[in-house]
Amino acid sequence: QVQLVESGGGLVQAGGSLRLSCAGSGSTFSSNGIGWYRQGPGKQRELVAGIYSDGRTNYADSVRGRFTISRDNAKNTVYLQMNSLKPEDTAVYYCNLGAFFPLGSWGQGTQVTVSS
Repeated sequence: QVQLVESGGGLVQAGGSLRLSCAGSGSTFSSNGIGWYRQGPGKQRELVAGIYSDGRTNYADSVRGRFTISRDNAKNTVYLQMNSLKPEDTAVYYCNLGAFFPLGSWGQGTQVTVSS
């Protein structure tokens, strides 16, 4: 079973950037699709971006062109580069198995707060 741990969140001003990391364990990490999901205040959890084992990616419309998901299988890590951040991007960000919908259990997540 692949275990995932998120890191890299923080407080940033609108227009700024952050890079989130999702570190995985287990020999099967590279064969799994991984998604970044977020849950904002008073909102349902939603998919932000996903990356499949073959490198294909998908993005929510709200972040396309601003966020980039990538993976480094040698480091068992998936990244989410977030640029041009907006206050509405404020949320707890989680990574999970599944590039389109979540397949595993949820971790602690990492808080991203964007100030206006």
